[in-house]
Amino acid sequence: MSEKKQGRPEVSIASKLIRRVIGYMLHYYKYPFILVVVCILITAIATVVGATFPQTLVDDYIVPMLSSGSRDFSGLARDLIQLACVMGVGVITAFTYNRIMVNVSQGTMLHLRDDLFARMEALPIKYFDTHAHGDIMSVYTNDVDTLRQLLSQSIPQIINSIITMTATLVTMILLNPALTVISILTALVMLKVTATFSRLSGKYYIRQQIDLGAVDGFIEEMLDGQKVVKVFCHEEAAMADFHKVNEELRNSANKANRYANLLMPVNANIGWISYALVAIVGAILGINELAGVTVGTVITFVGLNRSFTNPITQVSQQINFVVNAAAGAQRVFDLMDQEPEVDEGYVELVNAKEDENGQLTESPTRTNLWAWKHPHKAEGTVTYTKLEGGVVMDDVDFGYNDDKIVLHNISLYAKPGQKIAFVGATGAGKTTITNLINRFYDIADGKIRYDGININKIKKPDLRRSLGMVLQDTHLFTGTVMDNIRYGKLDATDEDCIKAAKLANADGFIRRLPDGYNTMLTGDGSNLSQGQRQLLAIARAAVADPPALILDEATSSIDTRTEKLVQDGMDALMKGRTTFVIAHRLSTVKNSDCIMVMEQGRIIERGTHDELIATKGKYYQLYTGNFAD
Repeated sequence: MSEKKQGRPEVSIASKLIRRVIGYMLHYYKYPFILVVVCILITAIATVVGATFPQTLVDDYIVPMLSSGSRDFSGLARDLIQLACVMGVGVITAFTYNRIMVNVSQGTMLHLRDDLFARMEALPIKYFDTHAHGDIMSVYTNDVDTLRQLLSQSIPQIINSIITMTATLVTMILLNPALTVISILTALVMLKVTATFSRLSGKYYIRQQIDLGAVDGFIEEMLDGQKVVKVFCHEEAAMADFHKVNEELRNSANKANRYANLLMPVNANIGWISYALVAIVGAILGINELAGVTVGTVITFVGLNRSFTNPITQVSQQINFVVNAAAGAQRVFDLMDQEPEVDEGYVELVNAKEDENGQLTESPTRTNLWAWKHPHKAEGTVTYTKLEGGVVMDDVDFGYNDDKIVLHNISLYAKPGQKIAFVGATGAGKTTITNLINRFYDIADGKIRYDGININKIKKPDLRRSLGMVLQDTHLFTGTVMDNIRYGKLDATDEDCIKAAKLANADGFIRRLPDGYNTMLTGDGSNLSQGQRQLLAIARAAVADPPALILDEATSSIDTRTEKLVQDGMDALMKGRTTFVIAHRLSTVKNSDCIMVMEQGRIIERGTHDELIATKGKYYQLYTGNFAD
């Protein structure tokens, strides 16, 4: 396939993306942008008026003075004042449209980032599991910034150039059609050069933005793993790996800018050739008094020729930004066009009250009693089921990809208040089961019921609000200790947060911090120990007061001494709650009501600790062999 045919779809996609960016801007700033176009039109007219003034000056004043000695300059002052007024208006309108475009571009970027973040928050967990976080960050920074430059500089410049060229062309035709032909022919050559160079460089700008995202992702990964890099003396290898991705960025950027950087000087030189041709032909016509050409006509036309070809040169200068912005826009809109998490649930979690007969009704105020509000469309009725935390999984299959099932025939039940533990080798499917209960992923087959209700019928936010999670990798946000605990329930009072901290055994160390509960945490709580971060995560779950808990290896990364403190906090949190525990330290699950032993996505054993030890199966081998305390 020829390069020309390869380029056409890319040019088409780029133009479609740019139109979408402009449409996005007009959605919020339609009337300010119309005002910008009006100001640009006035500025262009003022520029053309200024360019035609030399003809008046030469033909009406200078030539008569030289040929006949006429000294009548009575109209010159008036003409100069009129010119000054027109040029003054042009300056004001130029300042006005540039100032408006600053507000329009920054405002559009504000809305764009807001919409990007809103879409990101609506995406399923699967998206973040399959996309590098640094690459996503690059969309917010590098790619969005290319659109800012497009809106604030390139688009006004292109509009200004088009209007200026149109107004100049009309003036040139009225002034002298013969000389106009020369300007048009050279302008067509410049446009052809611009189109060719843009096509050649365009495909590499998309690659450049992708490589830039890869560099950002690599840097983020190295920052997160800097301790590991140093522990294993991996600095030299890390630098070599960085040089590799950095070299790929240099290579794509070099190809992208190879043609783009040549475009402006090539067009500028073609413009000078056009200027020289107009001057030569105009001089010949003027000397021989042909085609009505005068000295003033030649001088004015030379100026108009520059006004006609300069915009093409200026547009070619902006082509770099436009093509780069198209590449950035593609990545921005790729993120914005991702399918949001689908939620077809209709069962809601509501505050409830219970009468003396045990009947539940919805309450407009908080009662600390929760119920599932279940509309039955066929019967036209609504039932209320008390939120207790019972979970049943019935013959569940699941695969992260349709062609690879990782969970097979999973069946279990957890009565309200029971503690269910999952043990097994890494990759056996333990965490996957808890992700299904939260509906971070949807099952391929089978059923999961929560308090007797199919979880597919429950609204995802309501389902997740009823489940507390404490993970091995705690994540603390920039803010105070109190803010991080309150993250579990945003309307919790300070007293609620302190009560939750005491329940989690976190109150003691918090009060020893420099500012107690008002101590600022930054860098994911880097000024706290792993055990302290884990206690805050338990407190965060406790303040939410959920009826069901998921504890995913919450003590695996802390020392044995701290484990006792954390375990006591978790025991207090688990009291009276349905709890799913994933643990490698089997000593932490001995008191579970039921232990599920998993292997390659299947439950191969189940029972209490004593029952499983007595059978001397896989659990017995794990407990007495690799995981004995």
